[in-house]
Amino acid sequence: MQGGCSGYKIMETSISILIIYTGGTIGMVNDPVSGSLVPIDFRHISDQVPELRRFGFSLETVTFDPVIDSSDVSPDTWLKIAATIEENYSRFDGFVVLHGTDTMAYSASALSFMLQGLEKPVIFTGAQLPIGVLRTDGKENLITAIEIAAARENGLPVVPEVCIYFENKLLRGNRTIKYSAEHFNAFVSPNLPPLAEAGLQIRYNRNLIRYPTVRRPLTVSGKFDTAVAVLRLFPGLRRETVHAILGTAGVKGLILETYGTGNASTAAWFLEELRSFISMGGLVLNVTQCQAGSVEMGLYETSAGLMSAGVLSGRDITTEAAVTKMMILLGSGLPSEKVVALLVRPLCGEMS
Repeated sequence: MQGGCSGYKIMETSISILIIYTGGTIGMVNDPVSGSLVPIDFRHISDQVPELRRFGFSLETVTFDPVIDSSDVSPDTWLKIAATIEENYSRFDGFVVLHGTDTMAYSASALSFMLQGLEKPVIFTGAQLPIGVLRTDGKENLITAIEIAAARENGLPVVPEVCIYFENKLLRGNRTIKYSAEHFNAFVSPNLPPLAEAGLQIRYNRNLIRYPTVRRPLTVSGKFDTAVAVLRLFPGLRRETVHAILGTAGVKGLILETYGTGNASTAAWFLEELRSFISMGGLVLNVTQCQAGSVEMGLYETSAGLMSAGVLSGRDITTEAAVTKMMILLGSGLPSEKVVALLVRPLCGEMS
């Protein structure tokens, strides 16, 4: 599944961080022989980022074998990451997950739902340029992610949740989307301000950070049902297309990306297709196509029909969080009415 822990003590201390390298651009360096980019040996990460030697805590690394391009990430990948954290949970004070940017928001969302009882930081980060490139953003992202994972106040972690750190901002993982394939500030959290911002100092917005109210052991919710589809509405969408998606064998849930505040066509055929799917036990969650804002079903007549058909409101949840949340709830084995109840209410800060 992955290699074992390799470690190097920066100096004697009580703070320890596990770096989990799954793959992605951040871990690439130039091969001096071929001249091409190859995955770094993270046992020697301090050769690439010598600044790590100045940290006052212990770092160890785990590298997935083989490393995974983020385009190939699947629920199996999420299970490997979660299992690595669970196996090492008692030994480390925080975790940094190095991951490709393309699907990082999906993975961070999934882990936020999977890690039940989490009381330690799990910080995802990566890079737009390989760590072996002169202008890389990977060094700063890695250094600050480690610092945030190690941050403690009164003996307790400052950020005990799953987050993404990228380009000076710490964002809640399940509120984050990738919005740029080119710029260093590749991620945004449209409906929730950053949990922290890194400048001359790291300033934490503690009123936004979720702290555990009931202490319980860490458990991993690791059963996924991937019988989920996503349908993005657009003018001219044909009934045959909708029917084909909803009629696909085994599909149990649909993420419906609607216009504005949750609006959709009022065409009789469209509502009939949704009603038919829902009447057979299917779930339909309404998520806005807009990067910012929330679904407010019933605000306009164009969403009233969805309500009458039994479509559920996703409020301001991202598509990435909606997909992973639905997969986990469908795989939970809970009664359908319980799944519906959990789907429409926040479980770990994924919606307002």
